[in-house]
Amino acid sequence: MTPDDFIAAIGPAARASAIRTRVPASFAIAEGALESGWGASQLALQARNLFGVKADPAWRGDVLLMPTREFLKGQWRMQPARWRKYPDWQGCIDDHAAFLQANPRYKPAFACRGGEAFARAVAAAGYATDPQYADKLIAVMRARNLASFDRPEAP
Repeated sequence: MTPDDFIAAIGPAARASAIRTRVPASFAIAEGALESGWGASQLALQARNLFGVKADPAWRGDVLLMPTREFLKGQWRMQPARWRKYPDWQGCIDDHAAFLQANPRYKPAFACRGGEAFARAVAAAGYATDPQYADKLIAVMRARNLASFDRPEAP
């Protein structure tokens, strides 16, 4: 899937979710692109799981069993893992937004306007261990003009 195809595929779902959840569509699209390699990861292809969300015991939806690389006892090992499987992109994006909304540490992000500020706030709250995570998301947003999805007349 090309970046343009990816944006066309998930853009409407990200926009619909943003209206309900206040997670900027530009953020959801950029993060989905970064985490899934523009929808090319096996997890995205087989489970419509853009964000690498595992299925914990509380998960009541479908599950995809697929190995993952984990650092255990001082070594990288392949381990079986249960991943959330979604029926469509909308389900994936809505679930990710619900995770952000339910986690108190991300509350400051919801006071932000726009995807770039939201990305910085989520990263500052410890979403990822990569110190450049917000910058990477913002670079994707800018390169693909994803802020256009945050406007009322979004594409």
